[in-house]
Amino acid sequence: MKINYSLASPTWGEEEYNAMQNVIASGNFTMGKNVLVYEESFAKKFGSKYSIMVNSGSSANLLAVAALFYKNENALKKGDEVIVPAVSWATTYYPLYQYGLKIKFVDINLLTLNLDLDCLKDAISDKTRLIFAVNLLGNPNDYNAINEIIKDKNIILLEDNCESMGADYEGKKTGSFGLMGTYSSFFSHHISTMEGGMINTNDEEIYHILLSLRAHGWTRQLPDVNKVSGKKSNNWFEESWNFVLPGYNVRPLELSGAIGIEQLKKLDSFVEIRRRNAEYFKKQFESISGITTQKEIGKSSWFGFSIILLPETGKKRDDLVELLMKNGVECRPIVSGNFTKNKVISYFDYEISGELSNSDLIDKHGLFIGNHHYDLTGQIASVAELVKKFLYN
Repeated sequence: MKINYSLASPTWGEEEYNAMQNVIASGNFTMGKNVLVYEESFAKKFGSKYSIMVNSGSSANLLAVAALFYKNENALKKGDEVIVPAVSWATTYYPLYQYGLKIKFVDINLLTLNLDLDCLKDAISDKTRLIFAVNLLGNPNDYNAINEIIKDKNIILLEDNCESMGADYEGKKTGSFGLMGTYSSFFSHHISTMEGGMINTNDEEIYHILLSLRAHGWTRQLPDVNKVSGKKSNNWFEESWNFVLPGYNVRPLELSGAIGIEQLKKLDSFVEIRRRNAEYFKKQFESISGITTQKEIGKSSWFGFSIILLPETGKKRDDLVELLMKNGVECRPIVSGNFTKNKVISYFDYEISGELSNSDLIDKHGLFIGNHHYDLTGQIASVAELVKKFLYN
């Protein structure tokens, strides 16, 4: 009998479908009042002054990086150095390339799967202007340690929190430790708005820059007095198409905003169940020799569960993947594995700091299975038995 363990599952109920029908009945599908209410609710939920919704987490990363080039003071410029973990999703890196930054890859910690702090410390140079930390698979970074490393340096901290909505570190939500934090609400994430992303910041100037960049670089959504164009004209006709920044059109749909309002109400319960599943997963897998699983920093929101085969077992990851899939357990690589092994980096201006031994190890020996907003004890127990048979038979 197959286990029937999917990588992701729908989280919508009657509330989301009703919200969609209300938007359809209104006839207004472009960004409007529902998006605004969702942004306000999101900011309140995560303790941020400002939240700005975009059409995806990838777009959130793009605007977050772009905004740093248009600050009045301490703006980034082409050629500035940015440090990133070697394991993340592609669109953590692409905006850095697209804005001409020098990308420096560092290794991850094999247990936490986040930035290796010793490698981070060694990688920082006089040219380092930005660290783009990634909270992987729901797990916070050690931000006390990171802030201690950069406290006397002119280095900006950003958070890619797209996989970690709802995670906590030292009583504070992830996504709120850097100048900006980005979030995703794609189908497979903690909440889903079809497609969707969010950027949080406490910086008013950054917020105004993001508002302009989100919609063509124009002034239309900016306050009458703002930190991008100064004071807007009283002539609405002139301000309709007044372009001040080289922006994009990454606005979200009104449908996505309406769904987000309802999904956000459910986030706490979703994360609570994910954490219960995680506790059960840890109990089932901690006694299995020959593998490692992710070590929690703070309070993870447990996007999924990693399983890394230790090389000394002599077992092949591909064989385990085949066994899992054959038994109805969907699995994937741990995000990109070691991203520097992808041909796309031939376009990057980059360097590798030190060795990427842990990134290489998970690239060859790691996988992850999903977590959900409902009880998974039966599925997790079955997967544990499969892994034991694979390792010990």
